[in-house]
Amino acid sequence: MRASKTICFAAGALFVATAARSGEVSIVGNVLGPEGPLYVDGTLYYVGWMSSTLFRWDGKTSTVLNDTKGCGHNGLALTKQKTFMIACTNDPGAILEVDLAGKQLRRWDADSNGRKFDGGINDIVVTAAGGAYATVFGPYNGPPTSVIGKILYLAPGSQKWVEVANDLNYANGIGVSPDQKTLYVSETVGNCILRFTINRDGSLSHRSNFALLNLLTRNKADSWWLGPDSMKIDSKGNIYVAQWFGGKILKISPGGKLLHVFEIAAGDGTTNVAFGEGEKELYVTVVKDPDDPQAKGSVVKIANAE
Repeated sequence: MRASKTICFAAGALFVATAARSGEVSIVGNVLGPEGPLYVDGTLYYVGWMSSTLFRWDGKTSTVLNDTKGCGHNGLALTKQKTFMIACTNDPGAILEVDLAGKQLRRWDADSNGRKFDGGINDIVVTAAGGAYATVFGPYNGPPTSVIGKILYLAPGSQKWVEVANDLNYANGIGVSPDQKTLYVSETVGNCILRFTINRDGSLSHRSNFALLNLLTRNKADSWWLGPDSMKIDSKGNIYVAQWFGGKILKISPGGKLLHVFEIAAGDGTTNVAFGEGEKELYVTVVKDPDDPQAKGSVVKIANAE
């Protein structure tokens, strides 16, 4: 989700293997702000936004790969060059590119016009052509009063992030359809997922509401912050979106139909999801209590649903 301004020290992630409920297994515990899971070549990577760290889990042990103080690691995306882009959600935000061992290769602190990423960078997605989109969130220090969310675009081969959409109510998770024609973006405040048409030059058009989550599933809590967090899109174009304060992963068809609700027992602060081998399993990052200032949580594994 996002970063509190509270400063916390990194905590070592511990390997555990306990069944929380039928089909749900906790594989990593004691993560401060779990987010950004990616399953790459049999290895799970994830981040902690409160500890500002990138981790690698090899099935038994978690290893810290990157520890950049003040970043607030959040979204994590794999590039075509087999490097990672990391969203720094601390305000003002930044975007890091690191190699698979966690070594920083480059850093962006402003867009093409020199404007800082006020509100923090929340999530990143890489396109099939090698471009990338990132979301700008907003201040997370009380009731959400500033609608400053944006979408940024990095064209293939470019070194400059360009603003392609604005006026989003806390832009969060972001995903691209398999045919590369549609961009989906979470608006956490508003409990809504937006849809854009991706133009040939990477610009966006035809903004529309794709899904209002409170019409798909009953709200679990009353909160300004209850809404869609990060998302992943499978090979069929189905959207898997975490609902912060909802304790759920929702599987939604490209037509906007709710296909399945994965209730996560490990906590109410579901933040993100990753696909395992063949998309048969899901790795879910979850904070036990979204009101916890340390955002203590875990990574759990569940079976996917047809």
